[in-house]
Amino acid sequence: MSIRLTQTVQKGGCAAKVAAKELRKILGGVEFPPAPPELLIDGRHFDDASVHQLTPELALVSTLDFFTPIVDTPRLFGRIAATNALSDVYAMGGRPITALGILAFPIATLSNEVITEVMQGACDALKKAGATLSGGHSIDDDTLKFGLSVSGLVHPAKIWSNQGARPGDVLILTKGLGTGTLTAALKREAVTELEIKEAMDSMTSLNNAIDWLEPLGLTSAIHAATDLTGFGLLGHAMQLGRASGIDLEFRFSQIPILSGALEMIKQGFLTKAHRTNREYVDDSVDWIGSPLSDEARLLLFDPQTSGGLLLAVAPESADAVVNALPFARPIGRVNERALTHQTRIQITQ
Repeated sequence: MSIRLTQTVQKGGCAAKVAAKELRKILGGVEFPPAPPELLIDGRHFDDASVHQLTPELALVSTLDFFTPIVDTPRLFGRIAATNALSDVYAMGGRPITALGILAFPIATLSNEVITEVMQGACDALKKAGATLSGGHSIDDDTLKFGLSVSGLVHPAKIWSNQGARPGDVLILTKGLGTGTLTAALKREAVTELEIKEAMDSMTSLNNAIDWLEPLGLTSAIHAATDLTGFGLLGHAMQLGRASGIDLEFRFSQIPILSGALEMIKQGFLTKAHRTNREYVDDSVDWIGSPLSDEARLLLFDPQTSGGLLLAVAPESADAVVNALPFARPIGRVNERALTHQTRIQITQ
């Protein structure tokens, strides 16, 4: 298979998301069916998944995620797509159990071998997560799109969401930033997958923080959580701030950055989402102290694919959580909301 998947699509990964501002306008015009009391979490706060209570001790986590190719290797694309979809369940404090595949495939231009490899990559990720592929749906389409609808389980009293951050909480990030610009460079053939291996490894690493924290009794220290995808660090952080009724503060020097990301931004490898994410958030951001370069600012709007979890953690447990997770960094804190109806985000050096 010599085909490069990134050359078959105009945009790839979570950078292909509908812009956040536009999405809010669209959803604002929809009259949703009444929600039953068992639906504990729905989409009103832009959370990562819905949660429906089944019994007093069991709730179902449901999510769906798919996108166009972000890398060239079919199996790697499948694995990234699956890891990204699984992340929504982990962001709710749940564990995935089953997944259904969503596939759009150009039968006339891509061989069956390509999609077999994509599916195998997804199954590799599901196996690592202890989940299984239980079915799916496919259509013949002009461009390849793939993803999963994932179901998971969580105790109703142990749900994580983006609504519970408290003033004083420490903000912890579990992966470095920069997948948007690095994969934009890959699509334009400025780098190879091998040259951005750190980003490839990051996008295929499970966000299974629950598996690391639960044995240590640290799950209750997570007051709020969200996973970073197409709206970038500041876009998803703002949604967490709005849902929780708080302000946030980030220290740029503490934010982990994937190798080569700032250089690729400097060279102009950007996506449409860099601009739309900036438009979505910029009016809510206060840049404090020494000015950040434009490249540094753009990194905070970089659309992540299979990005890390952003966790709001009780301050007395923050060090223990950082030490428990393989690649976690404290990057900021939660503050009381200064303005009644608006979340503010402060960025310092």
